[in-house]
Amino acid sequence: MSDFNWNDLQAFLTMARAGRLTVAAQRMGVDHSTLSRRIAALEAALGVPLFERRTVGFVLTPEGERLLGDAEAIETLALRMRAQLDDGSASLTGTVRVGTPEGFGTYFLGPRIAGITHAHPGLEIELVANPRSFSLTKREADLAVSMARPAQGRVYANKLVDYALGLYAAPAYLEQHARIRKREDLGRHHWIGYVEDLMWTPELDYLPQVARDISAHLRVSNVITQMMALAGGAGIGVLPHFMARNEPGLVRVLPEQIRLTRSYWLVTHADTRDLARVELVTQFMQEELTKAGPDFWMD
Repeated sequence: MSDFNWNDLQAFLTMARAGRLTVAAQRMGVDHSTLSRRIAALEAALGVPLFERRTVGFVLTPEGERLLGDAEAIETLALRMRAQLDDGSASLTGTVRVGTPEGFGTYFLGPRIAGITHAHPGLEIELVANPRSFSLTKREADLAVSMARPAQGRVYANKLVDYALGLYAAPAYLEQHARIRKREDLGRHHWIGYVEDLMWTPELDYLPQVARDISAHLRVSNVITQMMALAGGAGIGVLPHFMARNEPGLVRVLPEQIRLTRSYWLVTHADTRDLARVELVTQFMQEELTKAGPDFWMD
């Protein structure tokens, strides 16, 4: 153990979570050869192999699995020490990565994020607005906005807001196709939905709630591109009101008959939720939702 370097544990944790050398090196901000040397040095110091290289990437050995729990415990202790030293003042520094669905990140948080970046210039915000779920256990984000409450993990989840969705289409599409007077008319139309195997949460499976006899003719992997396709006249689809109501190329279809509701949850990890910078971003998001008011989210 005389050659043991505690800093190499960070390389080990990053590799264990990423599973691929290039991805792990990118996350650490080093080249892959440097990361390889650090992993090799840790293995030499411990006298055991920690990873097996397979076609799917780097997989933990039984020794690596046993080390993982202890390494995460050390990481947790370091985070708690950082939290205790953080004075919570206006001069907060450090980085907070916020993972959100692309619609929420682009149409709600993005236009408002200047409110916190200007007030705390020493704070670095990383806004990752992608159609995917985020693993806080793997440190993919410090806090995440999810469409469903997590079922497992050392995380805390609080409902941020309920929001409403409806059917939308372009006026040109509606003029050129059969008139829609009731729900039963919807089966004769072209629909836009999600690519099924890329649907990152079951909460996106809207169409069965609209009508049983409809299916998507065009499938798109994210809601922003769906909205643009709808505005271009590709068909009818489901969109959140907070996105669609300000899009001039769309009108609502059957507003009195079709109403859907979903929720956003704010998820934080047990090890980082008490960090002053994470608490600050959490409070900022909650305050902005309060300012937006119910008219922004509901019918």
